[in-house]
Amino acid sequence: MRVEATSINKFTDHHYQTVPDLLAVEEPLELRLGFGEEHIRKEQRLMVTMRTPGNDEELAVGFLFTEGIIRSAQDILSVKHCNRLESEEERGNVIRVELHPQVKFDPEAAQRNFYMTSSCGVCGKSSIESVQQSCEMINAVLNVTEKAIMDAPGQLREKQNVFEHTGGLHAAGLFSEAGKLIRLREDVGRHNALDKLIGSSLLDSSSASLRESFILVSGRASFELVQKAALAHVPMLLAVGAPSSLAVNLARQTNMTLIGFIKSSGFNIYHGEKRVGKKIEHFKH
Repeated sequence: MRVEATSINKFTDHHYQTVPDLLAVEEPLELRLGFGEEHIRKEQRLMVTMRTPGNDEELAVGFLFTEGIIRSAQDILSVKHCNRLESEEERGNVIRVELHPQVKFDPEAAQRNFYMTSSCGVCGKSSIESVQQSCEMINAVLNVTEKAIMDAPGQLREKQNVFEHTGGLHAAGLFSEAGKLIRLREDVGRHNALDKLIGSSLLDSSSASLRESFILVSGRASFELVQKAALAHVPMLLAVGAPSSLAVNLARQTNMTLIGFIKSSGFNIYHGEKRVGKKIEHFKH
């Protein structure tokens, strides 16, 4: 992850002081798709997202997966930064994914211009209908203790290297059922951080299955984050902050365990309490 040095005027104790500071870098990433039969390959400029440079390949793969364009890493022939550029500003900021010839991609059916800001992953949607995607029911059996849930935010924060210096990044972490942090990804966009995390798991064949793990996001649980997790068949999504009403509704529809407001002293379960430690049964009586 990249940071940029700057200087700021800091006001504290009734005085201004010029001090050095670090900023999380934000740059545009353009995603291009190569698709079609081997002898008639075509290119589609799919979207531009504002992101923190780093793990771009994972971001591209995770985005394509959570948008339903691919179903697995086997649908991809290659993913790499483009060398054919129109300007120097594009260097490192254009990535091309070559889809397998058998993957059916209809650019006319893509109902999005796919311009996305770093703060919102759905504001470029062309219609309300295009926001809704078909998510299968999640039937995974998972049992996570209350302690593992309450300890997760501390593990995530401890490993957030760039956040430690800038305070400007969201994080998404993948945890084992026992509560061990497997990997995390950071980005200025919460949806980008989750796409990077999902993409990294898809590309790493030795990784623990998303279906057998849980994910923690550093901010709130928005509808889109729940949708992305549901499309990846993640059985449990944790958030440091609050979920939205649509997020809770989707968790109920897909049988996902959704937990928010996690602190060292407790948390709120909005759906799916059966995947939380046995103590929860005692709480009901």
